[in-house]
Amino acid sequence: MGNLIVIEGSDGAGKETQTGLLQAFFQSAGTAFVSVSFPNYQEEYSAPVRMYLAGAFGKKPADVSAYAASVLFSVDRFASFRTRWKEAYEAGTIILADRYIPSNMIHQAAKIEDPVERESFLGWVEDFEYGIMGLPKPRVIFFLDMPPEVSARLRENRKNKADGSEEKDIHERDEAYMEASYQTACEVAQRYRWIRIRCVEHGRLKTIEEIHQEIIVHLRMEQIIEEAME
Repeated sequence: MGNLIVIEGSDGAGKETQTGLLQAFFQSAGTAFVSVSFPNYQEEYSAPVRMYLAGAFGKKPADVSAYAASVLFSVDRFASFRTRWKEAYEAGTIILADRYIPSNMIHQAAKIEDPVERESFLGWVEDFEYGIMGLPKPRVIFFLDMPPEVSARLRENRKNKADGSEEKDIHERDEAYMEASYQTACEVAQRYRWIRIRCVEHGRLKTIEEIHQEIIVHLRMEQIIEEAME
């Protein structure tokens, strides 16, 4: 069984931070791992994704269909898997992913209001990415549940990850879309039984370390840590 661990959540939820803490955890334990992040902005195969997020195909998320946008993101993952981490994954090495296929379920399904059509789309994503594209299924998916009003504040001064500029991408500029993505994420996380980590509890934003420790507890429950250290 592969050891693909995925950290998901809305923009500003702390996915990169928590992935970095997991890297430090496994490194200190002397456990081999490969860390990946999607979109992989530094590679040429992410060019269509960067164009989409920059507004080259439409200035609003809804200007590009959920299916078309999903293909762009999927190609980025496919190229990364085949050129960077396929061999390590098949050898049983731990793979830490900052976003993965569930991001299409969160952000692209948010464009579809009709429940029946949305259901059909989610099934298509699974068939296309795991089946046709042959991408591996995660062993565990963490959903960092950060309410949009909090994540909006946290990403206020964050630079655009695609080009390092101050300009927000077409997703981040559309607050209504970000809210819809969050609501979709909550629904999909429940449906697919992702591990939900509530980042805000009783009105208090948890510390980065508190969230990290919750993730570690779940990894121990899944026996991933023990297996990796054998």
